Amino acid sequence: MTAREPRHPDEFINDLTTLNGEPATRDDRIAVQKHDVDAVPDLHWELKKLLFDGDRLAARLVNTGTPVKTWPSATPTGASFEIVEYAIHQVRDGRFVHMTALHDADALLRQLTG
Repeated sequence: MTAREPRHPDEFINDLTTLNGEPATRDDRIAVQKHDVDAVPDLHWELKKLLFDGDRLAARLVNTGTPVKTWPSATPTGASFEIVEYAIHQVRDGRFVHMTALHDADALLRQLTG
């Protein structure tokens, strides 16, 4: 799934949630995604593994893309990136109520800045 093809995020993100331990609203989370897609129009997440345990899910994804705007703090150079992301979410009533995403930010910046 590409970042441009979210399947109605308002349907699966709770009104109030946490994002990496910080309080967030559904609109906050959608704004983060829109910002990322604006900076990296070809942002792509490839799901490699998905595990469920009760009301929690864990995913291992490979993220790729080529920034066209400064992102996260790197000026675009035409360089692409490929990083592994680990996401752990808690679900209640079919919606994410706690969302955590981890990746190697140093590896991302090394790829973008050479």
